Amino acid sequence: MILFIKLLLAHLLGDFILQPNSWVADKEIKKHKSFYLYVHILLHGVLTAVLVGEISFIPYALLIAVTHGIIDLIKLNFQKAKTKRTWFVLDQIAHILILIGIALLYENKPIPDFWKNNQFWILLTGFLLLTKPTSIFIKTIISIWAPESKNSNQDNSLIAAGNYIGILERLFVFGFILTGHFEAIGFLLAAKSIFRFGDLKEAKDRKLTEYVLIGTLISFGIAILAGLAVQALFLQLL
Repeated sequence: MILFIKLLLAHLLGDFILQPNSWVADKEIKKHKSFYLYVHILLHGVLTAVLVGEISFIPYALLIAVTHGIIDLIKLNFQKAKTKRTWFVLDQIAHILILIGIALLYENKPIPDFWKNNQFWILLTGFLLLTKPTSIFIKTIISIWAPESKNSNQDNSLIAAGNYIGILERLFVFGFILTGHFEAIGFLLAAKSIFRFGDLKEAKDRKLTEYVLIGTLISFGIAILAGLAVQALFLQLL
């Protein structure tokens, strides 16, 4: 684990702390012709080798640097203005997976067999359940109470912000239950109520207030039930 922590630290330093915005801009414009791309790759290799501090790890540090460059090149060549966020997430996931693989390979540890890990499948199912499927379920259930908009120009809100907020709050509740921090759920609900209070007060619409309240309670309820169900299934596997 400490090896992975060192590799992750090197990645954070190389990709965020020690990489100026000017390097990023130059890479996006010139792609594989950018001088800073290769400086960036070299920096990752050096940081990894120095932080691990073992001569025997140098070939692995070189492998990390090369794979980092390949992943960055793929992102630079395929990302568009509208897909930058998606490619950023995929890029970081790929880097982290490489670091995990290198750490396991260097320490001669077998790669975890998730296919045979029942807890993994239970956790993954609970996690995915609380994302888009629950959003669609809640939207369908409360659609009969959806208040008519009195303002046709509602562009003041971010696109699909409510959907993402709902997903995040459910995942937070899910995590709180699995870690035994039930009191944090109350703080989360209170924080949302505070932020929502101003909007609802300005709207002066009782139907909108009730609509939001129903949606929030259903969202929290499903997240709590999912967390408790996953906990119960975990206990059965022990």
